[in-house]
Amino acid sequence: MAVRLKPLSEQVMVITGASSGIGLATARAAARQGTKVVLVSRNNEALNEVEKQIQADGGTAMHVVADVSKREELQKVADTTIQHFGGFDTWVNNAGLSIWGKMEKVSDEDHHRLFEINFWGLVYGSFIAAEHLKGRGGAIINLGSVASDMVLPLQGMYCASKHAIKGFTDALRMELEADNHPVSVTLIKPAAINTPFPHNAKNYMDVEPRLPDPAYPPEEVAHAILHAAEKPHRDIYVGGSGPMMVAAQRLAPRMFDWLGERVFMGQQRRSEPPRNPRGSLYEPSDNGEVHGDHPGINTLTSAYTRAMTHPVVAGALLATAAGAVAALLLADAPRRSRWGADEWFSR
Repeated sequence: MAVRLKPLSEQVMVITGASSGIGLATARAAARQGTKVVLVSRNNEALNEVEKQIQADGGTAMHVVADVSKREELQKVADTTIQHFGGFDTWVNNAGLSIWGKMEKVSDEDHHRLFEINFWGLVYGSFIAAEHLKGRGGAIINLGSVASDMVLPLQGMYCASKHAIKGFTDALRMELEADNHPVSVTLIKPAAINTPFPHNAKNYMDVEPRLPDPAYPPEEVAHAILHAAEKPHRDIYVGGSGPMMVAAQRLAPRMFDWLGERVFMGQQRRSEPPRNPRGSLYEPSDNGEVHGDHPGINTLTSAYTRAMTHPVVAGALLATAAGAVAALLLADAPRRSRWGADEWFSR
C-alpha cells in the first residue's frame, strides 16, 4: 500500500519539544502553512504563550503538557488531539536533551534519565503514532542527529541515544512497510543547530558548553521536517557539515578519532563559567526561545539540505556523490592492498 501524506494545509501535526528550539521553529513554520499544530512539552507557561502567538498570527494551535518519558502522558496527547481535531496526520518526535562531560563522571541516574527522554520518549511516541496512522496514512518524523552516524567526545551518552534512535527508526520503517501500512517514517539528522540546546543540557564541565562549528539555523531543520511531512523520505541530513563528517569517519576512522580528541573537545567548551549546570534533564526549561547564542560560525541557511529536499537537484547530487565515492575507493584500493594496516584507515 502506498504511503498517503496530505498537503500541510490539510494536516494536524503533533510536535514534542515544541516550547523552544527546533520544535518551536517547526510549529511556527507549520502553522504559517495552514497546519493545525499540537504543541507538546513539560513547560505549560511557554506552550501557552506559543499557542497564543500562533493564534494571533491567524494559525490554529493547541497545547498539551506532557513528559515524553511517560507513555501514559503521550497517550493523553494522542487522545486529546483525536478528541479535539478528529485525529492527526504527522507526529514529530523532537524532544531531546544532552549531557556535557566525560561519561565516567556522569551519574548512572543522569545517563538513565537521558535515555528515558531521548530514546524511550521517541519510542513511545512512535508506537502511539503508528497505531493511529496505520488506518489513515501519515508521517512519523523522528529527530536523530548527525550523532546518529558518528560520535563526539563530551557528549558520549547523547550520541549513544541517537545511535539507538537510528536503529529503532530504521527497524520500525521496515516493519511498517512489510505490513503495507501507508505510513512514512523519516529520520532527520541535524548537524550543530543554533538553539538553546547547550543551555538546556546537564553540564558536568567547569565551563559553559557549546556545539562545534558551523551552526545552522533551526529554521533549516523545520524546513526538512515539513518537507518530510508531505513527501516520504528515509532520512534527511540538515547541514552540509554532517554528511562530510560522517564520510570522513567512515573513510578514515582513526584520523577522525584524532580530530575528536584534538579539535572537537576544545570546540565544545566556551570560555565563560557554566550558566545552568542542572539544565532541564529533570525539570522544564525556562527558555522559550527558538535561537541560541552560538559563539562561533553561524550560517544563514544550508544549501546542502535545500538541494536534498529538491527532487531534481537531489537526484543529480546523489549521482555525483556516488561517482565521487566510487572514484575515491578505486583510487585508494591499491594503497589499501599494499598498506593493509594503514593507521589512518584502520577499522
